[in-house]
Amino acid sequence: MNISENKYGDLLGSEKIFKTISNVAGKIDQQAFVIGGYVRDQILKRETKDIDIVTLGSGIELAKKTAKVLNCSPVKIFKNFGTAMINVGEIEVQFVGARKESYRKNSRNPVVEDGTIEEDQNRRDFTINALAISLNKKDYGEFIDPFNGTQDLNEKVLKTPLDPDITFSDDPLRMMRAIRFSSQLDFNIESSTLKAIQKNADRISIVAQERITEELNKIILSDQPSKGFKLLEETGLLKLIFLEFQLLKGVDILEGKSHKDNFYHTLKVLDNILPYSKGNLWLRWAALLHDIAKPNTKRFNTKQGWTFHGHEDKGARMVPNIFRKLKLPLDHQMKYVQKLVLLHLRPISLTNESITDSALRRLLFEAGNDLEDLMTLCQSDITSKNKEKKIKYLNRFEQVKKKLRDLEDRDKIKNWQPPIGGKEIMETFNIKPCKEVGILKESIKNAILDGIIKNSYQEAYDYLLIKAKEIGIIEK
Repeated sequence: MNISENKYGDLLGSEKIFKTISNVAGKIDQQAFVIGGYVRDQILKRETKDIDIVTLGSGIELAKKTAKVLNCSPVKIFKNFGTAMINVGEIEVQFVGARKESYRKNSRNPVVEDGTIEEDQNRRDFTINALAISLNKKDYGEFIDPFNGTQDLNEKVLKTPLDPDITFSDDPLRMMRAIRFSSQLDFNIESSTLKAIQKNADRISIVAQERITEELNKIILSDQPSKGFKLLEETGLLKLIFLEFQLLKGVDILEGKSHKDNFYHTLKVLDNILPYSKGNLWLRWAALLHDIAKPNTKRFNTKQGWTFHGHEDKGARMVPNIFRKLKLPLDHQMKYVQKLVLLHLRPISLTNESITDSALRRLLFEAGNDLEDLMTLCQSDITSKNKEKKIKYLNRFEQVKKKLRDLEDRDKIKNWQPPIGGKEIMETFNIKPCKEVGILKESIKNAILDGIIKNSYQEAYDYLLIKAKEIGIIEK
């Protein structure tokens, strides 16, 4: 493979970047190489906008001089790591000096020394990421593959350049990366490499939670997240990084009655939602967490068998703690996931023929702009292997969607706020903030949602006066 054959060279302008780096490196008497993911992805014909450059010398100096010639953005320097980064349009180019590493047992931060290109390739996580292309004038474009990484690419297998036991013990995050690449690329993990992950799983405890979660999110956003979660479970990593999800696995049987395995059911829901959630990490998180409280709410009833009553409410209350533990954002994204977990059974309960406008209004009101995502989650939650039963449920969902659209067109309930708020209630009756204000606000909201009064200011005001008399705010 030669750089000039790069499929994305013209699109990304990479050839100009490589020629510039080659010229600059030659002038300062440094050797330079393109290495790792960029080379791998060119062979796999995957578009990428990240380029890693390894140089025999100072990566920071090479970055500064290259940026000056290309007249691009300021150089970002990371002195602690001896790396630098520049942006050339949409392309991110990282520079680092070739190095060799040694590790201490209780830290994944290596002792770093200057090294050769061969030593730098030795320290790479997988053979498919140790591929390099020379940018040196004497052998520009020469392909360097010391561990038969191209063969592993062709065979779709992940293995480490050196002893996997040492590789994963040295840097335990590589275990997560192996599973992430398996999910992203649909590669199998070579047997001795997989056994080394199982053996070293406990070492994940020395890795910062933020780094673990970053890899977990990449698995979730991959084309085959269910494959990733099965590997996490098989290797013993899942119980260490996400115990709540591990607890979904397993089937209990009492009096001949069993329940489905909620671990595999959840992964099926995740698979079902993939076509509708490209790039939507938080909708996929909602799919992962929709049944997360089933282990905590599981009960056995002689007549009903296994039940999970209230798992949607309990699950919604678990979401903030899970996000906090995993160092996920606790902002609107967490609340979005929490809302979908809380409401995920609601549309299913509306699929009977006697559905009321009141129930539909409440769903519109509570789901707001997230209604479409909620319906997508609920449809994905239908994992029955009975084809006729599945078709029946999906047809009922379509009926519910139509009724919701018709009701919203008529009543405009989505993202609606009652026409009279707390401030006006206090001014009307000359009262300070108190529980009665909340009671009156809730009464007006419920009256409109239940169809007792229309969504108009006058009817809401008249109803307010009636309720105020009932609770003693004004004399009857």
